[in-house]
Amino acid sequence: MPWTREQIAARAAKELKDGYYVNLGIGIPTLVSNYIPEGVSVQLQSENGMLGMGPFPYEGDEDPDLINAGKQTITELPTTSYFSSADSFGMIRGGHIDLSILGAMQVAQNGDLANWMIPGKVVKGMGGAMDLVAGVKKVVVVMEHVAKNKDGSESAKLLKACDLPLTGAGVVDMVITDLGVFTIDENGGGMSLIELAEGVTLEEITSKTEAAFKVAL
Repeated sequence: MPWTREQIAARAAKELKDGYYVNLGIGIPTLVSNYIPEGVSVQLQSENGMLGMGPFPYEGDEDPDLINAGKQTITELPTTSYFSSADSFGMIRGGHIDLSILGAMQVAQNGDLANWMIPGKVVKGMGGAMDLVAGVKKVVVVMEHVAKNKDGSESAKLLKACDLPLTGAGVVDMVITDLGVFTIDENGGGMSLIELAEGVTLEEITSKTEAAFKVAL
C-alpha cells in the first residue's frame, strides 16, 4: 500500500538530526512537526520571523497572531524567538538552516525542482522557496508520486527534465513519495531508489517514474 500523507511526513522526520535548524514548507511538510523522533531536539524556523515553533494548537487554543509561513496557526515554546522577516531570510541565505522539507510539482533526475507555479495560473510569487533551495544545506522533497489529472489519468512527477518553471537547478538531495524514497547525488551521480513503501513493488514504482534511477535497496 502507498504511504499516506502522514506516513510520508513520518518518514521525512527520520532525516531530522539532533541540533538541526529546520524549515518546513507548505502542505505535507507541515505534518513533519508531529513526528519529530523522541530524543531529537530541533529548532523549526519560519520565513516570517519565528524560530522555535511548537506543535499545532488544539481547537479553541489558537492564537491568530501566531502563524507559520503557510498562515497556519501554531504554538510557541519557552525557547521561541521572534525577529524580522529580513533577519529570517538572512539566516536562510547565510547557510544557517540545516534542512528544508518542501513540497513539489516536479523533480528532475538531476535534482532540478519546480514547486511554485503552473503557467497560466495566477500566483502571488515564489515566496521563500528560491532562497531556501539556494541557501539550505540539505533539501528534502515530500510529495505524491504522480499527479492526478482532471480526466482521471496520471502524470509522472519524477522526470528526466522538468517542464514547469524551475525553483532551483540541481538543488534536491532526497525525494520521499507515497511509493518510496530516492536520493540524488549532487555531484552528478543521478537518482537512486533506496527504499520502497511497504507493499509497493519495484515494477510499480518504475512504471510511474519517468526519471532514470539506480536501485540501491
